[in-house]
Amino acid sequence: MKNCFIKISLYAAFIFLITNCAVSKKTNTITALKKASFSEEIDIYVPKSKSERKTFFKNSDREKNWVDSIYNKMSSREKIGQLYMISAYSNKDSVHENEVNAIIEEYKVGGILFFQGGPMRQAKLTNVYQSKSDVPLFIAIDAEWGLSMRLDSTYRYPWNMTLGAIEDLSLIEKVGKNMGNENKRMGIHFNFAPVLDINTNPKNPIIGNRSFGEDKTNVSDKAIAYMKGVQGQGVFSTGKHFPGHGDTAADSHHTLPLVDFSKERIDLVELYPYKRIFDEGLVSVMVGHLEIPSLDPRKNLPSSASYNVVTNLLQKQLGFDGLIFTDGLAMKGATDFLGPGDLELAVIHAGNDILLGPVDVKAGFEKLETAYKNGILTEERLAHSVKKILRYKYKAGLNKYKPIALENLVQDINPSENDALHYKLYENAISVLKNEKKILPIKNLDQKIAYVKLGDDVNSTFVTTLKKYTEVTEISNPNIDSLNTELKKYNTVIIGFHKLNKTWEKQNFTETELLWLQKIAKHNKVILDIFTKPYSLLPINNFDDIEGLVVSYQNSDISQVVSAELLFGAIEAKGKLPVSINSSFHINEGLSTKKLNRLGFTTPENEGMNPLILSKIDAIAQKAIDGKMAPGMQVLVARKGNVILQKSYGYHTYDNTTKVSNSDLYDVASISKMISTLPNVMQLYDQNKVNLDTKLKKMVPLFSKTNKENINFKDLLTHYAGLQAWIPFYKATLDTENKPLEKYYHKIADSQFSTKVADGLFIRKDYHDTIMKIIANSPLSIKREYKYSDFTFIILKEYLERKTKKKLEVLSQKNFYSSLGMNNTLYNPLEKFDKNGIAPTEVDNYFRRQVVQGYVHDMAAAMEGGIAGHAGIFSNAMDVAKMMQLFLQKGNYGNKQYFSEKTFDAFNTSYYSSEGVHRGLGFDKRIGKDGSTCACVSESSFGHTGFTGNIAWVDPETEIVYVFLSNRTYPEVSSEGNKLSKEKIREDIQQIIQEAIVK
Repeated sequence: MKNCFIKISLYAAFIFLITNCAVSKKTNTITALKKASFSEEIDIYVPKSKSERKTFFKNSDREKNWVDSIYNKMSSREKIGQLYMISAYSNKDSVHENEVNAIIEEYKVGGILFFQGGPMRQAKLTNVYQSKSDVPLFIAIDAEWGLSMRLDSTYRYPWNMTLGAIEDLSLIEKVGKNMGNENKRMGIHFNFAPVLDINTNPKNPIIGNRSFGEDKTNVSDKAIAYMKGVQGQGVFSTGKHFPGHGDTAADSHHTLPLVDFSKERIDLVELYPYKRIFDEGLVSVMVGHLEIPSLDPRKNLPSSASYNVVTNLLQKQLGFDGLIFTDGLAMKGATDFLGPGDLELAVIHAGNDILLGPVDVKAGFEKLETAYKNGILTEERLAHSVKKILRYKYKAGLNKYKPIALENLVQDINPSENDALHYKLYENAISVLKNEKKILPIKNLDQKIAYVKLGDDVNSTFVTTLKKYTEVTEISNPNIDSLNTELKKYNTVIIGFHKLNKTWEKQNFTETELLWLQKIAKHNKVILDIFTKPYSLLPINNFDDIEGLVVSYQNSDISQVVSAELLFGAIEAKGKLPVSINSSFHINEGLSTKKLNRLGFTTPENEGMNPLILSKIDAIAQKAIDGKMAPGMQVLVARKGNVILQKSYGYHTYDNTTKVSNSDLYDVASISKMISTLPNVMQLYDQNKVNLDTKLKKMVPLFSKTNKENINFKDLLTHYAGLQAWIPFYKATLDTENKPLEKYYHKIADSQFSTKVADGLFIRKDYHDTIMKIIANSPLSIKREYKYSDFTFIILKEYLERKTKKKLEVLSQKNFYSSLGMNNTLYNPLEKFDKNGIAPTEVDNYFRRQVVQGYVHDMAAAMEGGIAGHAGIFSNAMDVAKMMQLFLQKGNYGNKQYFSEKTFDAFNTSYYSSEGVHRGLGFDKRIGKDGSTCACVSESSFGHTGFTGNIAWVDPETEIVYVFLSNRTYPEVSSEGNKLSKEKIREDIQQIIQEAIVK
């Protein structure tokens, strides 16, 4: 029989609802039915014939022969023992272990269900328990979101509710595949998942996030994909809780829930996923403890003990011939019905194959043994289940059992690829439900943004990631009115609702939080981002005052990173709501948002990089620190628009008191040329205010009638103009004891001495003119040759300020930093930041006579008040990477065009490469032995280095941005020279980055 869907009109569905559900005792379940199942059309699934069903585990003559040979040798006790799967823990003491061993040896049980513990302990116990059993044991685990549901030191995948928001089924299958591999490595044969319950009751106390949602088609699609992934690895999936625990108001662990629906409704809704997944090859089913009067009218009878449910419905009507487990027999939903022994006999008579976690093995076993001897439990019935169990033991490879190899076990079940998948899952799951006036993504980074936390769980990763995009201020106040007063200063308020990432924890807003949310939203432009189940939105009756609403589903580190990315447009929104929220939001709602080309964050694997190779960077960084080449550093690598590595190493100084953090600022020295002066010049070039042939005398009239008047723009920026490399301007301002002359410096600022050089040191405000005259009158090289010179960018600053009538620091902030979100990039950082967040560059005993921290290291730039065209910028690796990404994207970032692609190409051209000059206009393009890069980058690559121990480099061919910042000049420039350069630390790291590219 072919698989088909029959579409029934809404009118027919309405008639069905009236005729079949009018007798329901629960009005809330009728409402849920309307929402979940009766949309415009209804799908009725017609199952395939058994011969058409898919199978993951083929039958064979060898299997039959093995099963028969084992079965025929078994005593009745051994056969009965195969029906048992007992509970075990790896976090308990030797008393528990001995008890389990004794049960295995005495009752010849067929399997072990592991609960809480750890992977290595469980693996060792598995080997021990297997050694005690003549017929190898089934090993099972209830690990719906991965082994971490039960075991420490293992990976935690998202809940099913989160996965239910994902449209890409290949990702769900990948989750199953990963879980299957982890289970297999642990010697586990059954994972009691997927959950097939359709959570049509939002108040369900036990299913909730364990369900893929409240839409039967979505639940089925996700469960099938999940099952394919697991069983494709040779591990058995177990669908549960048959026939459906989704629309209940009670927890079967504590009582017997009532499912009070008609047979027709159950067939149409609850059984829908089972019909579909059986056709796709599901191996096993777990029968729930549920009272279902329409299927079996006996009062207080759990479905697990119902012949009508387990045999007539599951096996005969639905044609399921796989293994059938009871739900845990220690649950109150079962034990309140019958005591030990009677319960086991009842569920076996009902048609179950495996007795899961009974309370009293001895009592149950004796009851079954007596029933067998008295003919109540027949040989035929016993053979039916035991031979089925043995068949699946053969399919699991237990005919050739091997103990679990313990070496590298923990590493094997925690592959780095898991995080890569985790990022993709949240990129596809996070759902945008409201986006008034296109508040998302946040495009304007010039505005003032506040963040307010609600909820009682951690939020640090979210806030840290938000701040990587722009300046976000955390606001808190115990008084709501005072809080709202503070928020008046901000254009947008992001409210993060963070709840503990545990399935059964309460995750609702408190009454106070709901009131605060209402008041904040009424007076502010608000984006609400909830890091918990979507049902937490149910108490909110009106969403009118909330402009942006995002459901991030869980409060994990990765969900917080990805959610922040979405808010700022690094990714687009793709998720679809798997449940409905009253009448406000319906199943499958989810708005798409625009992706802006801003840097995002992911794992190396997701951008084709090998994390194991990248990890070698750690050793090189440590080598630099140990060798006193730099006390600390920041390293950032981005590829294809995503940061894949951002780490800090070492300390600010060698006394190891202040650790380097990713947010700390470094003096980037000559990288200032590339990320401050140069982009402003590129904009003027883009506006045709200067060209390659423009003469210096036209750009800066001071140079008219000097030996530099005819230097053109192209030669100036390629360092091919014959300018001197550098002049130590400061020396002319010191006395014979190398102390600042009072003629030039005062210790206290006044109207004439207002340019601050360092703490307690102010230079004459007109000394800038002296510096420019010295440059204008300096000699040129006699021979036309490449010579790197700071003068180029000192001159360009003069040109920019003259042309625009604005100061360089204003230009950079206005034209670039504000809109790029480079809020940690600036001159004179002590005006904004605390000194403790800035790495010192030197203990100066020759000019400023103090520790240089928060003041520019370069002496000439210091004499310019910390603001020069060639030096003075302080920044961190993240901010520098933004500008480098803008260059990589040829002038575009955040979907804003700062200058044309044509302009970028002009500046990234080596005009004199035929003469051995590998410089663009302002960009260094030297690679290999003649430059500061490895020989492994492409000729189209570009960047710059900095004297204090920095490099920022881009390779367009591999789409890699590499930033390395350090304070190698602290405490002083070594008499041995630049050891960081001599040892090629920056180059070796760059080499590793290139080698990490997966070919």
